[in-house]
Amino acid sequence: MTDEQKDLLNADADGLIEGRNAVIEALRAGETIDKIYLARGETDKTLGHIASTARAKGVVVVEADRRKLDGMSRTHAHQGVIALAAVREYVTVESILKAAADKGETPLLVICDEISDPHNLGAIIRTAECAGAHGIVIPKRRSAGLTAVVGKTSAGAVAYMPVARVPNIPALLKDLKKQGIWVYGTAAKGTTSLYQADLKGPAAIVIGSEGDGMTRLVEENCDFLVSIPMKGKINSLNASAAAAILMYEAVRQRLGN
Repeated sequence: MTDEQKDLLNADADGLIEGRNAVIEALRAGETIDKIYLARGETDKTLGHIASTARAKGVVVVEADRRKLDGMSRTHAHQGVIALAAVREYVTVESILKAAADKGETPLLVICDEISDPHNLGAIIRTAECAGAHGIVIPKRRSAGLTAVVGKTSAGAVAYMPVARVPNIPALLKDLKKQGIWVYGTAAKGTTSLYQADLKGPAAIVIGSEGDGMTRLVEENCDFLVSIPMKGKINSLNASAAAAILMYEAVRQRLGN
């Protein structure tokens, strides 16, 4: 096997689609694309066609420096465009809630507010599946998506855990509250201790980003800001660890223990 063939296999394994023709064909074939990176400043007609076609299909298009594209590339022939294939299709929030209702179960959703590390998102999906959550919701922008890395980190859970992607998390939270779902945000400054929060009813647990936590508008749309007791010298947990603690507190309460 040549080095070029090895690079192509590695790119496929990572879910990367590189080069203009390859990306155009993937869009034409209806392949689920998570995100497309285009070289910043390029005025090439073909790249413009790719961008307009992708946006028409609801695919997120991001401009990036060529150095970033060079760093991402496995084939070293990206021609100014790299697409990230999604390992499965996204669902709607409505379908997640309907599935919970069809099972006769009280809905439990996990809302990831700008989780950018794919390993964190994969770990959250894995825990959510184990804990019996009904679905994950992520924003379209400033978030990791259902890439190959997320799929691997989830240890296969991504095949079973529905994930919805929405353009606006604060608007979603307002809608969920109208439907009778209580929204619990995780925050170090939270006024509700985790073990005082009532997670037995319809609930959406919001996990903030790795560095800054929840965005201001998301925080303002939470019904409760929940804090996890911290006894050590470090005052914060990894996002996926915090998510696991909240989800399993919900499990404990729902089991009546």
